Amino acid sequence: MEYTYNLPPMDLMRSEKMTFVQLIIPVESAHRAVSYLGQLGLLQFRDLNDGKSPFQRTFVNQVKRCAEMSRKLRFFKDQIHKAGLVPSPNPASEPDVELEELEIQLAEHEHELIEMNSNSEKLRQTYNELLEFKMVLQKAGDFLVSSGNHAVAQETELSENVYSNDSYADSASLLEEEMQPGPSNQSGVRFISGIICKSKVLRFERTLFRATRGNMLFNQAPADDQIIDPASNEMVEKTVFVVFFSGEQARTKILKICESFGANCYPVPEDLTKRSQIIREVLSRSSDLEATLEAGLRHRDTALNTIGFYLSKWTNMVRREKAVYDVLNMLNFDVTKKCLVGEGWCPIFAKTRIQESLQRATFDCSSQVGIIFHVMDAVESPPTYFRTNHFTNAYQEIVDAYGVAKYQEANPAVYTIITFPFLFAVMFGDWGHGICLLLGALVLIVREKKLSSQKLDSFMEMLFGGRYLLLLMSLFSIYCGLIYNEFFSVPFHIFGHSAYKCRDATCSDAYSVGLVKYRDAYPFGVDPSWRGSRSELPFLNSLKMKMSILFGVVQMNLGIILSYFNARYFGNSLDIKYQFVPQMIFLNSLFGYLSLLIIIKWCTGSQADLYHVMIYMFLSPFEDLRDNKLFWGQSVLQVILLLSAVIAVPWMLFPKPFILKRLHTERFQGRTYGILGTSDMYNEEEPDSARHPHLDEFNFSEVFVHQMIHAIEFVLGAVSNTASYLRLWALSLAHSELSTVFYEKVLLLAWGYDNIVIRLIGLAVFAFATAFILLMMESLSAFLHALRLHWVEFQNKFYNGDGYKFKPFSFALLTDDDD
Repeated sequence: MEYTYNLPPMDLMRSEKMTFVQLIIPVESAHRAVSYLGQLGLLQFRDLNDGKSPFQRTFVNQVKRCAEMSRKLRFFKDQIHKAGLVPSPNPASEPDVELEELEIQLAEHEHELIEMNSNSEKLRQTYNELLEFKMVLQKAGDFLVSSGNHAVAQETELSENVYSNDSYADSASLLEEEMQPGPSNQSGVRFISGIICKSKVLRFERTLFRATRGNMLFNQAPADDQIIDPASNEMVEKTVFVVFFSGEQARTKILKICESFGANCYPVPEDLTKRSQIIREVLSRSSDLEATLEAGLRHRDTALNTIGFYLSKWTNMVRREKAVYDVLNMLNFDVTKKCLVGEGWCPIFAKTRIQESLQRATFDCSSQVGIIFHVMDAVESPPTYFRTNHFTNAYQEIVDAYGVAKYQEANPAVYTIITFPFLFAVMFGDWGHGICLLLGALVLIVREKKLSSQKLDSFMEMLFGGRYLLLLMSLFSIYCGLIYNEFFSVPFHIFGHSAYKCRDATCSDAYSVGLVKYRDAYPFGVDPSWRGSRSELPFLNSLKMKMSILFGVVQMNLGIILSYFNARYFGNSLDIKYQFVPQMIFLNSLFGYLSLLIIIKWCTGSQADLYHVMIYMFLSPFEDLRDNKLFWGQSVLQVILLLSAVIAVPWMLFPKPFILKRLHTERFQGRTYGILGTSDMYNEEEPDSARHPHLDEFNFSEVFVHQMIHAIEFVLGAVSNTASYLRLWALSLAHSELSTVFYEKVLLLAWGYDNIVIRLIGLAVFAFATAFILLMMESLSAFLHALRLHWVEFQNKFYNGDGYKFKPFSFALLTDDDD
């Protein structure tokens, strides 16, 4: 026992020892001190202004300025992405700039970009109008020529346009011409020409037909070129249309419908000479505008490239500044208003490093007053901090997903590193599939540096984060696959020859009948001769089912033993005497005894029925076992174990609540008056300080009910949890049978045809089924079941998981969401 007390501490077994500290920082060095602490990343600040809204805090204006600069930087990033440019991965190495200077630079760049975008949008809109006008002139001219060829002299001559063509030649600008109604001619046929989005043509034509009651002729033709939408910067397909109609009312309706559908109408003269002249003018102006647009885009891209060169550095700087001011808002001013007071948690090993950072901040600020750093007592529980690395981080995250360990509580992640991938492999045991998983894990590990610097999607990020977990899962799967002797469900004589052979020369079916044992057992794993035999399924069922029970009992015992170490560490002798001891007795009197029977049956080769033994141990404990007797004195031992299990239940339930009540009564016996406090007893303490004592009243009924629930949960859970480990057997069997089905009914069936096409199809189907069903779906299923066994069956024996994680102020932990 003394040896166990003298064991060296484990880094992951217990969380780091924490201490509650107070900082008194002069105002002139507060910003630099907090910045240095952010670089160190080992101090978790406590919010002393929890009752204040963000707008009531001291440095709210600085936070607003940083938020505004973050908005401008996001605007620059969107503009760079929209322009199809790539920001420089290596930030510029220009000297550091002050926040005020950076704010001025960002404002200038934003103003310049907004102005360039506005000018570019106007030019693009004008260019689009010229391009649309050219296409309307070309396409609508074709409609007018075809209509003119079939017209009858003056009666059907299209002498009038909706737009006034007489004033067209005198206009200074073709696109700024006002729409003027021509002279009313109720008997003449008139037309409106324009262009509309292709997706709206069908609804547009239907609406025109209904509005004019069919008194119109609608002609359309697809535009030759696509138009760039200035807002979305995407290509839009357009359609040119010409609507022939008669009457002023029809003209008014058609124009309103064109406006509602976003169709652009353009004047088209009937005279071919005028159309040609206008087209030449439009082409001339559009070429000039195109050159101007390209020059503007080059100028904008140059400005964006310059911004992109510094964007990463500016973003990090603004993100850090905002984080610093967020922390400063968590501090309080002292009574002199010259110092900021802060409280927080830090690991004990980090005190020296924190003090060095604070001294450096004082020296760099040339402050005459140093920063005071001292340790305080705290009543509230400290945060939990485990130092992990790339290998252990994934296992710690699995445990933390269930609940963060209470401060200094035994950490299940230490054992999960081995037990989790092993239990996964028991369900996924196939060394062929294990090699596939191993190759995937090795690819992620080899490309670790490259992938860690990239932004991955959620699925790849999950795989990359669990790359070392995947590595151990694959290695254990290969091991269990060798034990099961399965390579894509096919057995191999890897470790020698089978222990069975055909009984005589007349034996025709060596896989079903006639096999006899003629040599020692197969040296490692399952004998390949079991595969395909009549006894294969009963044999593997019995093996895997009993093996699952053994694994379950061992892991549950480990959980109860860890509860002992927890109770001993926290000095709780009641939990050792009235929880650990009866729980060990109860579990091992029933299921520990079952595990013993399984091992004895394996060793002796007995034909005893263990179901009958366990059932009649409860129903008829004094009955003679007859053929089910495995060892001498078994009946007496069963009675003793049954009585021990019965006694363990009230042992867990009653003593602890009554002892706690007696201790509480003795502690406060004779205390009629409390301590006389003075008026300034807690004057120096902040209202939300962690130093306030909290005296909880003892409630016997609540303690008794809690203990009763805990005892009943353990008793029932001992049965259900043991049965839950049978999922190891069920999933292993399902994986094996599914692999066999794909191998025999897909691959072998296709290979039986003397046709290369059928063979290739069968091979493709087998590869697809192996990759997506066995490697992805089955591995995910085994992963989730292993997760359940650790969270529920293992951790509920000792793990409270009601702590909270240590979240230090660290620049390294800042993400894009913190902007």
